[in-house]
Formats: sequence, C-alpha cells, structure tokens
Amino acid sequence: MNTRQTMWAAGAVALAAALAGSVAVGLSVAQDIPRVGYLGQTGLDTTGLIGAPPAPGSVGAEADRAIFRATRALKGSPRWDMAVADFNERAVIGNMSCAIGVQIDLATMPATTKLILHMAPDVTRAAYGPKKAFLRPRPYKVDPGETCGVLPATEDAYDYPSGHAAWGWATGLVFAEMLPGRSVAILKRARAVGTGRAVCGVHNASSVEAGQIIGAAVVAAEHGSPEFRADLEAAKAELAAAVAAGPAPTGCEAQAAALETPAW
Repeated sequence: MNTRQTMWAAGAVALAAALAGSVAVGLSVAQDIPRVGYLGQTGLDTTGLIGAPPAPGSVGAEADRAIFRATRALKGSPRWDMAVADFNERAVIGNMSCAIGVQIDLATMPATTKLILHMAPDVTRAAYGPKKAFLRPRPYKVDPGETCGVLPATEDAYDYPSGHAAWGWATGLVFAEMLPGRSVAILKRARAVGTGRAVCGVHNASSVEAGQIIGAAVVAAEHGSPEFRADLEAAKAELAAAVAAGPAPTGCEAQAAALETPAW
C-alpha cells in the first residue's frame, strides 16, 4: 500500500468508526469496521469528474464568497440549527429519520448497518483524492466569519470537494432507492446535509455541489458490485419492515418547516 492509499484507508476507517460510534456496543458488524468498501482498495478516482474548483477571483469563486458572507446571518435560525445537528458524520443517518419515516437505530438494524459501514470507505476515498489534488482552502480562511463548528487543522481538511456532502447524498440516494415512495422527502433532507456545510461556513457552495456529484458517482459504481446489491436488498427488506412496524418519528414538523426555507 502506497502513502496515498494508507491515508485514504485511515480516512475511511475514521468515518466508519464515527458511524460505528452511534451503534450500540456489542453489535458485531459495527465492531468489524471495514478498511475497504465495495469498490476495492483503490476506490473511485473522481478528480477528473468534478474538475478543478473555481479559480480565485473568477465569477464562480466570487459567487462562493458572496454565499459565505450572506449565510453568516443565518446563525440562530432553524436552518443553522439543522446544519449544527448534521455537523458530526455520526449524526447524519439518524437525522434522516423523519424523511425515512421511522427512527433509524443502527443497533437494531444489522443489515442496514452493514450497508452503511461498507459504503463509508468508498465515499471517503472518492472525496479524498480531489481534496489532495486541489488543496482549496476553507471559506473562513479567505473571508472572516463565524462557523458552527471547529474543524481539525489537519493536512486533509481542505474545502473541495465536501466529503460531508458526498456522504449525505450517497446515503440519501441509497435510502431513496430502498423507499421509493419517500424518495423526494429523503433526497430533500440528504441535500440539506450538504447545503448545511455552506450554512456552517466550513465549505463553499461549489464544494458542496462537487461533493454531491461524487456521492452520486460512488453509488452508481457500487451498483456494479454483487456484494453491494445483495446487501442493498437485505437492508431494503429490513428497512421496509421497520417502517411498517413503526412508530413514526415525532417532532418532524419543525424540520420540515426548516427545509422549506432556502439556504441562500
């Protein structure tokens, strides 16, 4: 394994570990955190897919800066609060419960847990390559402005693309496929995971869009894996049974109202 593959593996395990942290201790699938996902050791090279970020001073870059400055005013709003709730990756899946129609508890959903944990390395690898290729600084390093969370000052903490947006969109697409009757609600909530990163001021809007493109590419590629397709079918049956058994999540009205407010 070369140096870049080692870094990718470390990042993949970190995301999977964060997700497993929300699962009850003792669940065997959560204890077996995968280093390799459905797409193998090298993963998906998405650098050419999304291309370079907007160049400093370009129309696109200035649009990003304008969005960053405008969204600082959202602090304390319901949309800001939603972005704060999604800030930690381990919370994203559970935060989709209202859209999915049942409280997602990975501790009692082993098939769904296996699917989610094995997707994590694929998403991480796909987002990490462009981050290292383009080294785009975070928006708050260009313009002063408050963020809704603190990020570690590590070498891979770059802006483009948003791995968070990639993860939210990838999992949203999979949940929408499993529950097509709720696909619009699920994808609306999954989209908010990404836009919330711009609301939080930790990613530019164009980086969120690039992350969502990567999330879609990863899920499309994973469908070529027989293991992924088998795990998806098992999770689909498990999730359908959970939704049918209920109960439906409570307190979803405020989230629905927040989603109706444009982020910018």
